[in-house]
Amino acid sequence: MTLTDNDKSGPAGRREADLVIDGGTAITMVGGQAPILRARIVISKGRIVEMGNMDDIPIPADGRFEVIDAADAVVLPGLINAHSHAAMTLFRGFADDLPLKQWLFEKIFPAEAAVLNPETVYWGALLGCLEMIASGATAFVDGYFFQDQTIRAAHTAGLRGLIAQGVLDFPAPGIPDPKENLNAGRRFMEKWSGFSGLIKPGIFCHSPLTCSESTLSRAWEMSREYKTPLQIHLSETAEEVAELMKKTGCRPVHFLDRLGLLGPSLIAAHCVHVDREEMGRLAETGVKVVHVPESNMKLGSGVAPISAMLQAGISVGLGTDGCASNNDLDLFCEMETAAKSAKVFDVDPTSLPAETALGLATRGGAAVMGLESEIGALEKGKRADIIIVDLNAPHLCPLYDPVSALVYAGNGSDVRDVIVNGRILMRDRRFMTVDADEVLAKAREISKRIAGLKN
Repeated sequence: MTLTDNDKSGPAGRREADLVIDGGTAITMVGGQAPILRARIVISKGRIVEMGNMDDIPIPADGRFEVIDAADAVVLPGLINAHSHAAMTLFRGFADDLPLKQWLFEKIFPAEAAVLNPETVYWGALLGCLEMIASGATAFVDGYFFQDQTIRAAHTAGLRGLIAQGVLDFPAPGIPDPKENLNAGRRFMEKWSGFSGLIKPGIFCHSPLTCSESTLSRAWEMSREYKTPLQIHLSETAEEVAELMKKTGCRPVHFLDRLGLLGPSLIAAHCVHVDREEMGRLAETGVKVVHVPESNMKLGSGVAPISAMLQAGISVGLGTDGCASNNDLDLFCEMETAAKSAKVFDVDPTSLPAETALGLATRGGAAVMGLESEIGALEKGKRADIIIVDLNAPHLCPLYDPVSALVYAGNGSDVRDVIVNGRILMRDRRFMTVDADEVLAKAREISKRIAGLKN
């Protein structure tokens, strides 16, 4: 969709406004552009139609619009959680301090088999949506089970999403017969394709070790058929890499390359243990990588070589993973961890500066979703996915550099207002689309059943 003359009204084609954001410091994330002081952002029909300093952008003549006063606040593009399992909020703190394979196969998979159903996934995903809204995420990339319910939750909350049906080659929640895994994926995409301009369905193959060559290849072809990205966990642990090499004779990136799966529509999460040759191939083929630093650290998986990937020309987004391995969905915390872990990994204090970290969570995430022309930056014509961060907090004072302050001192609780496609989802930290008390009550009720599994 593009703006046309049909979107104009008033004298000399002045566009009608739905919402005006006034007085904040706008961090546009447009390359090379300095923050705009005393910014005015005019929104109409879900898009930014005017933007600049308040002295240069007149207030729209038609007074039938809402105004958000952003004085003493920073206005920036909504953050994009490029790798999540939203409904895993239900397992937050359930199985901490374990290595990945034990955590997954001995704790998480059995708990999911016992608890997950359409109702529990809906409330868990809605809890995840609330947490993401509260911490400034306006879009997310998700893969899990019973994903019809995650789409319902995202639609209720008003978030933008690329939401994929999980695929495994053994019995999984909602798909007891592994032979039906891709049939279920096809039904999912047929059902939800075209449902909403904000939500796109997809397929998520768990990993090269839990999905056969046939499953991976068929999932890739199905994703191409429906023109949607394919998601996968890739090279998350050294143990995974060694096991796949023993099984196939190839490192993970080369294994996917052999199957013909590398390309701009592949989203590879983690990529902790990729070597230089693999990075070169990811860059050549346009694969999108998602950095998940806090989950990688908590599970002891290692630190992904993100600086080297960026230097190689790989598009990189930022994600949180699920709450069972993080244990939150706060991208502000993730940005800080990404920046600091890169400095430790590279033994270089200049590695992954604050602006780059913020870029991973905005422009990088937009590229992962294939929406770089629509979101990820504040500029005329782009979708109005916007957050406003309150600066009236001790930890954000004094303020010399707003980008540095957000990455190294900010956190999700500083987010005051959240807007997706021009619609206000949170105003003055009040949720506008969802009854938070109801969601919390439902999640606590479900958690009583999960708690019994720990014994």
